[in-house]
Amino acid sequence: MSTISSSTRSPSAATAGQAPSLRPDRSRQFLVTLIGVYPIITLILYLVLPLTAGWPIWQTTLIVAPIMVAIMVFWMIPQIQKRFAGFIMRPARR
Repeated sequence: MSTISSSTRSPSAATAGQAPSLRPDRSRQFLVTLIGVYPIITLILYLVLPLTAGWPIWQTTLIVAPIMVAIMVFWMIPQIQKRFAGFIMRPARR
């Protein structure tokens, strides 16, 4: 008895009868991310700048950047993908 694994099926057979594949619309993703990033980075700066007064800008940025990236990777981007998928995702061009 022989079985066909999904890796041996043709791509057209795998997609037949399925919804079209989706891809993110980069301009919409940019807009939603910008709207999310602006208030977060502003809040972080309000909290960090008084503590780093007199420091060179590169040292302040060294503190702010990891905080912002962690918030984006672990919280903001997953929330954007979950809540705004209908707005961001568009059918892929062929």
